[in-house]
Amino acid sequence: MKALIVLILFAGILFSTGSCKKTTDDLYADNDAPYFDKVPSVKVRNYVNRMFIDLIGREPLDSEMEAETAALMVANVNDSVRTLLITKLMADYTFRDGDTSYALAYHKRIYELGKIRFLEGVSEGQLRDQASIYRQNAISDSLGNNLPGYEENTIKYDEIMNVLLSSSRYQNGSNTLSEQFAAMISCDIYDIINMNTFNFVNACFDDLFFRFPSEAEFNTGFNMVEDNIPGTLFSNTGETKADFIRIMTQSAECRQGVIIWSYNTLLARDPSSQELDLELQKYGVDTDLKALQKRILISDEYGNF
Repeated sequence: MKALIVLILFAGILFSTGSCKKTTDDLYADNDAPYFDKVPSVKVRNYVNRMFIDLIGREPLDSEMEAETAALMVANVNDSVRTLLITKLMADYTFRDGDTSYALAYHKRIYELGKIRFLEGVSEGQLRDQASIYRQNAISDSLGNNLPGYEENTIKYDEIMNVLLSSSRYQNGSNTLSEQFAAMISCDIYDIINMNTFNFVNACFDDLFFRFPSEAEFNTGFNMVEDNIPGTLFSNTGETKADFIRIMTQSAECRQGVIIWSYNTLLARDPSSQELDLELQKYGVDTDLKALQKRILISDEYGNF
């Protein structure tokens, strides 16, 4: 009797096991397993949108979004196709409605970010109005035979015009980025924002280097700007406000400040010590802002991939 029960149970197990076996009737056509190595399209679209805003200051048009997203998706967002998009937005001079060209919009974006950094985002209209005031004052002083007043207002007019022209000059290569910074720091608007020499010297260090000066650095800078006293700063000598600005904007620490600024504007964080060291060996030597930005923009961190 026991042998019969065991035999029945064994047969039941065999039947149960056999019933779980898949047959061709259980398979569905076009039901391939998904590919998990692909970047989701929503992330690619966000990447394109962010790239346009960061580089040319606006969102992509619908046609631009579709074309760039498709190109990135086909290549699975590899570094080479990311670089192609970045290069196009930085350097393409093809005519575009509203922008004239991507390259023009890119250089205008750098200029606007500089004005935010140094001049509290003053508008072009405000700069032109102030330049007009100085120009009219210079003409009045000339007619009134006030030579000191004429020279002072002419200098202030020229300084603001240097700011207004700095974007096109940087674009065509006649100015460096450091010279664009120097134009903004030299103009009277920067002096109005940072009233008196104490604030001016501290602001220059903070805006350019993202730190305040040491006591020795401050004293040297203050004496140059306030009293035209000769001094040495970052191994360079000077004795005037113009010398101080030149030394500050052409220093190695100014290049370090550009690296920090780029990480802040594109990744919303400071570079790590290792990242800063690596970039100082690159941007610190070639001062190629486009190359620096490309290294950040092709990263998975920036793309959130």
